[in-house]
Amino acid sequence: METVLEPVSPGGEYLSTTVLSLTILAVLESEVAIDDSQAMSLLTNVFLPINPRFSSIMVEDRNGTKRWKKVEVRLQDHVHVPEFPTGRTTKYYDDCLDDYLSKIASQQFPQSQPMWEIHILKYPTSNAAGNLIFKLHHSLGDGFSLMGALLSCLQRADDPSLPLTFPSVRLRSAKDNRRNHSMFMKVPGALSSLSNTVADFCSGILKSAIVKDDKSPIRSGHPGVEFLPVAVATITFPLDQVKQIKEKLGVTINDVIAGTIFLGTRLYMEARNTGSGNARTTSLVLLNTRMFGGYKSVKDMVKPDAELPWGNHFAFLSVAIPKLADAEAKDPLQFIFEIRKIIQKKRSSLAVYLTARYLQLTKKLRGLKAASKYVHATLENTSMGVTNLMGPREKMALANHPIKGLYFSLMAGVMSYVDNLRVALLVEKEFIDKEELKSHIENAFLSIYKAACGVPPAT
Repeated sequence: METVLEPVSPGGEYLSTTVLSLTILAVLESEVAIDDSQAMSLLTNVFLPINPRFSSIMVEDRNGTKRWKKVEVRLQDHVHVPEFPTGRTTKYYDDCLDDYLSKIASQQFPQSQPMWEIHILKYPTSNAAGNLIFKLHHSLGDGFSLMGALLSCLQRADDPSLPLTFPSVRLRSAKDNRRNHSMFMKVPGALSSLSNTVADFCSGILKSAIVKDDKSPIRSGHPGVEFLPVAVATITFPLDQVKQIKEKLGVTINDVIAGTIFLGTRLYMEARNTGSGNARTTSLVLLNTRMFGGYKSVKDMVKPDAELPWGNHFAFLSVAIPKLADAEAKDPLQFIFEIRKIIQKKRSSLAVYLTARYLQLTKKLRGLKAASKYVHATLENTSMGVTNLMGPREKMALANHPIKGLYFSLMAGVMSYVDNLRVALLVEKEFIDKEELKSHIENAFLSIYKAACGVPPAT
């Protein structure tokens, strides 16, 4: 018997239409050769029970409201094990992995089955003995929900009986946010907050309608760019070096890594086309509106009265990337300070909440596609995006497979794991030279570290 579940969240609706469809690729790198003999039992007994949405499809009820409907899952339709020629070099399999990620990133999910897939690549690459790829539709949940689900399938490699732990972050709770927002007219910064809110909300409307970033070496401006082939490049930064910069400058880890990515991107733009380092270029920074300091258990997130429920609880902040002025090129630290100032100003704004209300009103008056078009146009008119997640401090294992590294691709995805910070760049293939962009971002980090700490980082 088919069971109709709860309505799809507004965020989930906007991200799954004929106008816009977003997916996330999460890659687990195995230290040992992958044995997939336990795959089906793990999916049946561990993965599917995590959340009913993994066994559901989207349907419309009589009122046109999208809901989740429980269906029978044919696991063989969700598990893919590609075959490549054997006995080749790791460089060959690196290319195979790149091409495979590009292919599955652009493929749409069938509407007749739950929107997730697992791809098992058993061939050794330069980074791992095998790769396990989770492809998940964004309508299933935001990064925190989906990563919480993924981590529920994993255990600590050193002692499975102990829980994974995460970096501590002091963030306001959702309840604190609501209290502060209701009182923001009473605090000393009320006028500033109000001004930022109006400016950000209006600029967001303009960004979706008429204001576009300049065409540049990182923005082709091709219509339907989301359907074009993509490439993925990853960069690893030692977390202790990132923390050294953070402590020296009195900023956050997010400030350091965002400044590094943006400076490296500007250097790449200038190298590819002189003068483009000062082009009008913005980035979308994904902000989690739940604002909690770590992953909650899946059981906590799916409770009916959960303060931090499962679903999509995020918003976009549109951040103007500082221009590559001569002074900033000579002093890379100014990039971090400028980014910090911009993001702090954005965080004092309530525009993300006004935008959410605006989207709900648009959907009510003009339909779901109109609301989805607003989100799509915002993405289309912007040059890049950055989002980040916290990973565990301990090494993990999946079915006795130690996980050497993990990363996720959705624009520029940043994730910590044990002692490293991994950046995965999702770029337009054959337009952006991913290796050159990666090199400029690595060089930006070296220059920032040297300027902050006075010496080059240890290799």
